Amino acid sequence: MRVSTLLPFLLAAAPAVVSARGTLGFSLGDKNPDGKCKTTSDYEQDFDDLKDLATLVRTYSGTECNTPSQILPAAKKKGFKVVLGIWVGPQDKSDMSTNDPSFAKDFAALKKAVPGYEDVVEAITVGSETLYRGDQTGPSLHKYIGLVAKEFKGVTVGTADSWNKFADGTADDLFTTDTDDAPMVTYVLANAFAYWQGTAVDKAYQTYFNDMEGAMSHIQKIAGKNADKIRIITGETGWPTDGGTDYEAAIAGTKNAEHFWKTGVCGCLPGAYDESWKPDSVGDNGKPQSEKHWGLRTADRKSKFDTTCPK
Repeated sequence: MRVSTLLPFLLAAAPAVVSARGTLGFSLGDKNPDGKCKTTSDYEQDFDDLKDLATLVRTYSGTECNTPSQILPAAKKKGFKVVLGIWVGPQDKSDMSTNDPSFAKDFAALKKAVPGYEDVVEAITVGSETLYRGDQTGPSLHKYIGLVAKEFKGVTVGTADSWNKFADGTADDLFTTDTDDAPMVTYVLANAFAYWQGTAVDKAYQTYFNDMEGAMSHIQKIAGKNADKIRIITGETGWPTDGGTDYEAAIAGTKNAEHFWKTGVCGCLPGAYDESWKPDSVGDNGKPQSEKHWGLRTADRKSKFDTTCPK
C-alpha cells in the first residue's frame, strides 16, 4: 500500500484540464506522528486543515485503529465524504470460498460503523492492490465485492489496484461478469506512480497519463456497451519530497514533487500529511524505500510548497 491522493481522472490533452474538472481528495493515515491511533477529534482537525483543498478522503482498513467508527462522525460533522476500505488478504488457490480473515474482520467493522452515516460514504473499496500482489484472482475478488454490495445496498462498492492489473486483463472478470452475487464493478481506483517506474520528473506526467489511459481503454473495451457506467479514478499517485528515497531516474525532493503537482494532475500528490511513524518498505529493486515523506504537508500540518494550479 502506497498512500497518496485520490482524484477522479478525466483523460485530457493537458494537465490543466484534468485539474479543472477533477475532484481532489486525499488518503488519510490512521495514526498520528507518534504512532498512536487517530481519534474522531484528530480527524476533525485534519478536516479543518484540508477543507480549503478538498472535502473527500480515502481510508484503507475497517479494523486498524477502528478507523470507520472514528472518521465517519468527524466527516459528518465537518461536511466531508469518505471512501472506506476493506482489506482482502491472500487467497488459498485450492479454496475459492470467501473466508479470508482480514476481509471478515473489516466487513464486520463496516457493518457496525456505516449505518447512520451512509450519506457521508462516497464508496467502499474491497481490496487494495490485491491483484497486484497476487493475493486474489479477478473471479475470487469479484466474489468478495459481491458480498459487500449485497450488504450495503445503495452504497457504491468497487475496488482499488495498480493500473497495470486493469490494463493487462487480470481484472477483466470484474467488468464482464454481472450477476446478483457479483455485480459488475462500476467504481475503480487505479494507482499510477510514474515515480515507482523510475521516470525522471520532467517526463513523469506523460507516464502517468499513459498509464491511466491504458487502464481506462482496456476496461472500456472489456465493458463494451456498459463502459459508460464505470467510473475510473486515480486512487494513488504522487512524488516524495525532501527526505524521501530516490528510485532509479526518479529523484525525491520537494521541488520535484511540486513539479509533478504542476505538470501532472494538478493538485494530485500522495497523502495529505507525512507519516513519520511508517517503517521503510522494500521496493521492486529489493532496496529499502522510505514512505515517510510523501505528504502534501508535514506531519504537523505545514504546507511544503505552493499548491495553486496553473491557469
